Formats: sequence, C-alpha cells, structure tokens
Amino acid sequence: MNGRVLEYSVQTNSGAITGDDGNRYSFTGAEWKDQAHPDRGMRVDFDTDGRSAIGVYRALGASSAGVASSNKTKVAAGLLAVFVGELGIHKFYLGYTKPAVIMLAITLGGFVLAAAIVGELMGVLVIIAMKLIGLAESMIYLAKSDKQFEQIYITEQKHWF
Repeated sequence: MNGRVLEYSVQTNSGAITGDDGNRYSFTGAEWKDQAHPDRGMRVDFDTDGRSAIGVYRALGASSAGVASSNKTKVAAGLLAVFVGELGIHKFYLGYTKPAVIMLAITLGGFVLAAAIVGELMGVLVIIAMKLIGLAESMIYLAKSDKQFEQIYITEQKHWF
C-alpha cells in the first residue's frame, strides 16, 4: 500500500502514516527500512497488519528529505512576501527557485530601468507591480489555515497564487 508519513518522533521511535485508502496506520522505527529518518509528508510504501504499518519503505522517487514541511510556516512566508516579496524571497523560502529567480530578475530589471532616465517611470511601475504580487501572495498565504497552507504550498507545491 502507498501513503504519506503524517508524523514521526525520534524520541518515541514511532509515527503515523495516512494510507491512500484513507486509513491511518501507526508504525515503529523497527519497521522503517531506510537509512534516513522518515519526514512528514514523505511518500511511503508499506504493508499492513491491522492498524499497524509494517515493512515501511520510502516510496520510489520520494526524496530522502521528504517534503520538509515542518519548518515552513505560513506566517514566515507571509511576512517575507510582505516585506521583500518583490525580490521573491518568500518563494526561495518555500523552495520555489525558478519562480523566485523570475521575480528577482524582473525586479532588478525594474531597478535598472528606474536608474535610466528614459525608463524611470516604467521601472517604477515594474517594481510596484512586483510588490503588489508579493502583497497579494502574503494575503493568500495568511488567509489559509495551517493545514491548507501546508497542503497547497508545501505538499502540492503550488508556485503562483
């Protein structure tokens, strides 16, 4: 069966998995069959014994780092988007390198245009537009529940709005 790690505690050497069948299964560290610790959101393959997961393996193609969602918060992403959103820093924070580089390049292009006498107005408008995108994304992030934010922006990795 396939599923995702819901949680894993090194202290208790146990965790929980949500199966693709919609059921939850508990597992112990003895059943974990990979060198790296299981991470929250990591795709796994396992067998069941009642409500217990046995023979738990990291699913093929799943990174050893899992989704690494536990350290990414909507508040941090939202604040970064408010204060430096035009630079795409919130996207770097969430691990979205390509969209972050796009935002950074457009903003830097706006600064270059603003520095040139000919494109001053256009450069300022580009910077303002990027700032508005950052503000809009911050409002969207902060309006979501923690669970919704994690599902949409960490697990599903939705890059824009």
